Amino acid sequence: MKLTVFGATGGVGREIVRQGLAAGHQVTAVVRDPARLEVTGDRLEVFTATAFDDPESLRPAVAGRDAVLSGVGPRGRKDAGLAAPVTRSILRAMDAQGVRRVVVVSAAPLGPVPRDEPLAGKLALGVVRIVFKPVYDDLARMEEELARSGAHWTSVRPPQLVDAPVTGVYRTVADGNPRAGRRIGRGDVAHAMLATVDDPALVKRAVGVAY
Repeated sequence: MKLTVFGATGGVGREIVRQGLAAGHQVTAVVRDPARLEVTGDRLEVFTATAFDDPESLRPAVAGRDAVLSGVGPRGRKDAGLAAPVTRSILRAMDAQGVRRVVVVSAAPLGPVPRDEPLAGKLALGVVRIVFKPVYDDLARMEEELARSGAHWTSVRPPQLVDAPVTGVYRTVADGNPRAGRRIGRGDVAHAMLATVDDPALVKRAVGVAY
């Protein structure tokens, strides 16, 4: 497939690029600073974008692609407000080019708490939602942008991200979250996102993912 990856120098985005190339896909990595992209490959194209608020400038990055994947998201409270406007620009560029499939990374706190979630997990989730409210508000607006669009979207919602290599062994729940799902490696989030690209059952749905 021909894939475009936004946020390609971030932890999840870099893994999507690396695993996409390893799987034989043609990958376009959209970055602000090409020097920060550590991944190389014969099927890799690097697209430098400086104006993520300008959908017109992003159209060449998505033209003719089978799918777009986005690892764009706030790293913390100071970055809150990033995901929604960037995703809006991506969606408009995709719409202009007739590209429909998009998979984005979001966060587990946007999903429902499992009915059998242990009390400790419920309390921890409540604290996280309060402390990082600006981050989750931004991601919620991002998901609203997806829902309003004509795109064939999937939102992948991990819990706490950790630096760990891909294992391919994790749990997923469509329209929910895995019970007692505390963390997952960035490599496995990327693996899950790539796995959803050609899964029609997950179009216009959110997927919780965790170890």
